Amino acid sequence: MAQACRGLPGVEVMQFRTVAVFSIFAVGWLLQPQPLRADAGNGERLARQWCANCHVIDRTGPFATLPQGPPSFRVAAGHLNLGELRAFLTHPHGQMPDLSLTRSEIDDLIAYIETLR
Repeated sequence: MAQACRGLPGVEVMQFRTVAVFSIFAVGWLLQPQPLRADAGNGERLARQWCANCHVIDRTGPFATLPQGPPSFRVAAGHLNLGELRAFLTHPHGQMPDLSLTRSEIDDLIAYIETLR
């Protein structure tokens, strides 16, 4: 294929430009902070579906930790960094059920929790 293209003017330049443009977009996407790639709206939907039975998941919850029950999402947002949230959602413990969330779902939940800071 390379031999056949050598005789055509502009083909190599076009191939180079295509690769360059693709590379720029790929690097830009990879350098985005994780929450920008996640879907906070889907995270809220997941929270309502799986978490709302035990946690207060929206802004109506308390800022302080309550002595009984699991923390509200606002408390979690205020006390845990992104890595801690990811670790907790990846490896639930205590009374929290293992929801077997995908990485994408975990990213979406974290993005939603981050909106509550």
